[in-house]
Amino acid sequence: MAHALLGVVAGVVWLVLPWMTINDDAPVAGARTSAATPAEDTSSGTDLVLPLAALAVVLALAAYGSVRRIRRTRSRTTPAAAGTTHVGAYPAPAATPPLADLDERSRAALVDADNRLRAFREELTFAESELDPEMLAPLVAAAEAAEAELAAACAIRRRYEAGVPEEAAALAGVVGRCEEAGRRLTGAAESLRALRGLDRDPAAALASAETRFRELTARTAGAETTLTDDSVAGYVELAKDSLVTATVQLNKTHQATASGRPDEAAHHLRAAETAIARADALVRAVTRLRETLTEAARLIPPVLTGAEAELAPFRDGTADEGETRTRLLHADAVLAAVRQETTSGQPNDPLGVLRRIVHVTAPLVTGRSGVLPVAALLVARESVAAADDYVTVHREAVGAAPRVLLQEARLTGDLPRADVLAREARDLAEQDVRLRGHPA
Repeated sequence: MAHALLGVVAGVVWLVLPWMTINDDAPVAGARTSAATPAEDTSSGTDLVLPLAALAVVLALAAYGSVRRIRRTRSRTTPAAAGTTHVGAYPAPAATPPLADLDERSRAALVDADNRLRAFREELTFAESELDPEMLAPLVAAAEAAEAELAAACAIRRRYEAGVPEEAAALAGVVGRCEEAGRRLTGAAESLRALRGLDRDPAAALASAETRFRELTARTAGAETTLTDDSVAGYVELAKDSLVTATVQLNKTHQATASGRPDEAAHHLRAAETAIARADALVRAVTRLRETLTEAARLIPPVLTGAEAELAPFRDGTADEGETRTRLLHADAVLAAVRQETTSGQPNDPLGVLRRIVHVTAPLVTGRSGVLPVAALLVARESVAAADDYVTVHREAVGAAPRVLLQEARLTGDLPRADVLAREARDLAEQDVRLRGHPA
């Protein structure tokens, strides 16, 4: 560029030079010639050659300098300033993240928001025994608002997996909803921590945690059972391990409190509360399943009767020879197998039997028999609760897919579908745990 400017200056000087060198001497008589003579025409044309040549050189130098500058800028290795292109200071167009990166980010956001919501609700249960319910009401509302945001994010993610046209927009919506849920939980968690006074004096919270710890220890001992259902296999042992972890953390809380380190004491107390909540979820799952199996066994005879009443109109010849007839034949076969299984005296799974009756009659029932909806509710409620407990206990290892299915199972009004979705969510969560291991 410096060369080009130098050339321009030289050209201008050259063009101005003829006027600066005009001869001011007096004219000699007889030396003036006519303006129309050929000699003057030739002299005027010759005078323009050098200025034009100089101008051409100037233009060439300017073009050469510009080309060199552009090449040097494009080939430089020093990165351009933020928000500009590599050519200069023009704003760079906003780059859209790759779809794969946005997909992974949305999954991580879902997992993080769900884990934070679960942890916050666990802490709320401890705070309920320490604080007045009116003080906790705004925090409960914040948790509900965060849960609504998370539910919306899961619904968007579910539609995306089903094939939403605007994929990037859908994934960005998932991330935005999860970030809003996280923002609400952050503010609520800070307020809850201040209300509990963990940073100042965790003595009251420590006493409450120890009370719950002793109650849970007694319940865990009472949960020892011969229950052989695979869905709760090893739950009592895991609960005992969590109680051991809670014991260690409670002892560290006492030590930190005695040494005047409230921040460290609060950290250990929260770890103890998390372990206690995990053990509580495990013991509660065992107890709930035992009660559900008892209720299912009681419901099987009236549910069989109710199913027969629902299917009777189709056996009177009103069923078409198409899909309805096929479903009726399949329902009759399943009900016959269930009767034989429940009257053979052999051990059976009452909840599994009830589930088979509910699902096989679902496409045909009209709701005339009130016992079938009761059975469907019992089956769906246990499936959703079991999946939710499993995700809570193993949340460090469970990915986004089971959480999305579980959220849909909670919200759907179709009870048989809720049962299917919840069981699928449980299966996916178990796969994640097998791949990533149990939480420490």
